[in-house]
Amino acid sequence: MMRAQDCFSEESMTFLTKILQRSGTGQATAWPPSIVDCLKTNKPQDRSVENARAESKQVICDVIRSVLNKTNTNPKDIDILVVNCSLFSPTPSLCALAAHEFGMRSDLASYNLSGMGCSASVIAIDLAKSLLKAKPGALALVVSTENLTQNLYLGNDRSMLLQNTLFRCGGAAMLLSNRRRDSLRAKFKLLHTLRKQGVDDESYECVYECEDDQGNRGVRLSKQIVKVAGKAMERNFTALGPHVLPISELFKVASTMVLRTVIKKSRILFESLQWIKLSRLLPVIKPYVPDFKRGIDHFCIHAGGRAVVDGVGDNLKLNDRQIEASKATLYKYGNTSSSSIWYELEHIRLHMGYRKGHRVLQLAFGSGFKCNSAVWLCLQDGPMPDKDINKPWDHTKAD
Repeated sequence: MMRAQDCFSEESMTFLTKILQRSGTGQATAWPPSIVDCLKTNKPQDRSVENARAESKQVICDVIRSVLNKTNTNPKDIDILVVNCSLFSPTPSLCALAAHEFGMRSDLASYNLSGMGCSASVIAIDLAKSLLKAKPGALALVVSTENLTQNLYLGNDRSMLLQNTLFRCGGAAMLLSNRRRDSLRAKFKLLHTLRKQGVDDESYECVYECEDDQGNRGVRLSKQIVKVAGKAMERNFTALGPHVLPISELFKVASTMVLRTVIKKSRILFESLQWIKLSRLLPVIKPYVPDFKRGIDHFCIHAGGRAVVDGVGDNLKLNDRQIEASKATLYKYGNTSSSSIWYELEHIRLHMGYRKGHRVLQLAFGSGFKCNSAVWLCLQDGPMPDKDINKPWDHTKAD
């Protein structure tokens, strides 16, 4: 598919092949029809608006149809519609496309979110939550997807080539309700949503849509992205901790913070009095990293790449079982952007045996730079897990 674009140098092709082999994605991930057609015609991709709209229409309509059928919901019962798609924002909007295809009501409150990156689904859920609070007895439909037709990078800048190896087609639709009667059939209850936005230069520029020196449009990934993501996650988890951690963990965090403050002020005092030797005797107390596994039963880490999943897993001290949903999603579907956390939730539901009362954390990163999280309470027991499932993703590990 990449050679058919007739624009990549041999050096770039070697780089793409190397990155793809290490990406943690399998052989069955989905590309849009216009890119797949390149295999048949051996000609460059048709990047027209109509092809891009056709990709979005197929994905959006399929996932909406699926959730409406599974919940036996009439499209005219939908009060609120939120669609997020970062890189494709046509006129009419994707909300208008969905409302038109399914014949939704004319007084539908619809919201189209674009440019919000891979963490946009949590933003969409947070928006739906706020709208439902203001409208009792309502149904909200949230659709998360991304569009690749017009977003294949056709240049040779390595910092922009990475997007060609990870992103794949995908989407998810979720139905949220604040109607009392729906509490009897709901699978999850939303407990918390938390959004943290970086506003410094590094955060703003680390995932940046631009053109290269030859005018080819793409998304540039900064070398600082790992550091920026780490800071964003730290801010998010610092605010999330009081909502999900047990008192014993909160006490350890608080006591460590007090001790670090006392030692810091003592060191400043001793140095001001020229008691240098005494100052050096003061111990260095590292910040206490709380054990979020004591407050969360299942983790949905955005499948942004093998290194992202392994990095977050290492920071949270998660074992292979606890990051299985993310690695399985990356292997089977690739990085489907904002919808990946829902593929992971479905993997947990089908294969990891969640139980009523369990809490699930969804964690996603996005351009800007954002780290967003949502915590869900399981209201029903899931099916018994299939212990014999083949797990080829277990053999992938970041270098």
